[in-house]
Amino acid sequence: MNVDTIRSVYFIGAGGIGMSALERYFLSKGKVVAGYDRTPSELTEQLMREGALLHFEENTDLIPEACKDPATTLVVYTPAIPPTHRELTYFREHGFELHKRAQVLGVITRSDRGLCVAGTHGKTTTSTMAAHLLYESHVGCTAFLGGISQNYGTNLLLSTRSDLVVIEADEFDRSFHHLTPYMAVITATDPDHLDVYGTKEAYLESFRHFTTLIRPDGCLIIHEGLEMHPDVAEGVTVYTYSREHGDFHAENIRIGGGDITFDFVSPRGTVRDISLGVPVSINIDNSIAAMALAQLNGATDEELRNGMASYRGVERRFDFKIRTPERAFLTDYAHHPAELRQSALSIRELYKGKKLTALFQPHLYTRTRDFYADFAESLSLFDEVILTDIYPAREAPIEGVTSRLIYDRLAPGVKKTLCRKEEVPDIIRTKRPEVLVLLGAGDLDRYVPQLCDILNEPC
Repeated sequence: MNVDTIRSVYFIGAGGIGMSALERYFLSKGKVVAGYDRTPSELTEQLMREGALLHFEENTDLIPEACKDPATTLVVYTPAIPPTHRELTYFREHGFELHKRAQVLGVITRSDRGLCVAGTHGKTTTSTMAAHLLYESHVGCTAFLGGISQNYGTNLLLSTRSDLVVIEADEFDRSFHHLTPYMAVITATDPDHLDVYGTKEAYLESFRHFTTLIRPDGCLIIHEGLEMHPDVAEGVTVYTYSREHGDFHAENIRIGGGDITFDFVSPRGTVRDISLGVPVSINIDNSIAAMALAQLNGATDEELRNGMASYRGVERRFDFKIRTPERAFLTDYAHHPAELRQSALSIRELYKGKKLTALFQPHLYTRTRDFYADFAESLSLFDEVILTDIYPAREAPIEGVTSRLIYDRLAPGVKKTLCRKEEVPDIIRTKRPEVLVLLGAGDLDRYVPQLCDILNEPC
């Protein structure tokens, strides 16, 4: 694939957050960008306003003429698309060059210096933090992100003053094996995607293989205490990090009054009084990894301090919609038991003594089947849990796998409700939670504006 010679790019699964960053990249290069997605969304509407030609019906007649020449069209598809998809079949049968998103990212970044952030959880926040720190510094960077940055309103940053490219490295379908990192971060390796990997051991092996891909002149920044063992090439420097230990860590942590401040300790010295722009305790770990990546690539102490204070977060990652002395409502993309646990602990630390309510939509039948007991244990850290039906995404139902598997195993002291998602607004209107967090990677976020209106109503 030669990015410079193609004239048009067609995306199958165009509404995905990762795919949309590539669409914006190719639009910035003056290419014809078109594609299909199953469902229109706010993101697809924005992409269409930016120039993408998208449709939402599986129909080869809707493919633009500009995308029907195999010699000048690149086709990019997401692994979530079934192999029987009509448009995918059309392109395959007519000799088009087809690539997964990660393969295209690998080609784009191979000649640049890729800063790749991987991990079961924390990778979107950490990569967005690192991108913000570098983009706002004298260093600069391009970035392909897995979420919409609140600072920039997009998931793509472009820079002509740097060959650094920040990438969220996704382990689903072993996508991150297509990358050649200059530097890599691994935030966590709690088993996930067992529908792809089969076993915990295979999942960990996938991360080990990812570390073998790091360039010999690069480095690995890995969270302390992970089960997997890196296997880096000779010449690669390995650093550890965590909240309180490792080559990079925090000291003098101060939490209170809605703020989190600490001193950042690294092999290059101490940067005092780092203030988190999004003050939840899990972001201490995330910010340490992000600052390590930025510092190793030339960001100054003052740039680190200013960048972290001005960081505004990622949509659906500890994203506050209401934050008053009387009430709080936030959304968090957490959809793995370990993420739910961290979310609960972080919010509890921020709102000591207040009643915490979780509104959770499980994501995928296979993930629910594999981890329902762990989900129940993590959700039991909340005072009240409202559970909706499973969001299927790419999957067909599995007999006997429903949200009730989680519901029935919640701790005895937890107040709980099981409902259809359509019932959520009325339930929230009745309960009017003091602190409400909407959790999951499904489509409950469509109710956010309505829930904000309900929670802002006079009592």
